Amino acid sequence: MNEASPKTDNMFVIWSSADPEVASKLVFMYTRNSMLRGWWSRVRLIIWGPSAKLLAENEDLQDEIIGVAKDGVEILAYKRCADDFGVTEKLESLGIEVIYMGAPTTEMLKAGWRQMTF
Repeated sequence: MNEASPKTDNMFVIWSSADPEVASKLVFMYTRNSMLRGWWSRVRLIIWGPSAKLLAENEDLQDEIIGVAKDGVEILAYKRCADDFGVTEKLESLGIEVIYMGAPTTEMLKAGWRQMTF
């Protein structure tokens, strides 16, 4: 018999795409609206992979993600990827917490957080 995972009103979004339109028109729009409209109690946006490099190089997306954070979305970046792309310091300068994500991702899943990936 399978035990049901605990119900939670929390969402995390893994953003890995290097496409700026995916960032602006999907990732940022959904996470921001999730907080502004009360769809979820907590929303975390996790920058993982090529999206770290894209964000570090794209000033328009940097401006957008600062607004997303101001609207209450928690922004994290996966340290291994940020280090590999050489963008850790740039992401941190944007106010993004850059950490290793294996354990936190596992903890969120076990706690019943909902998850989306773009």
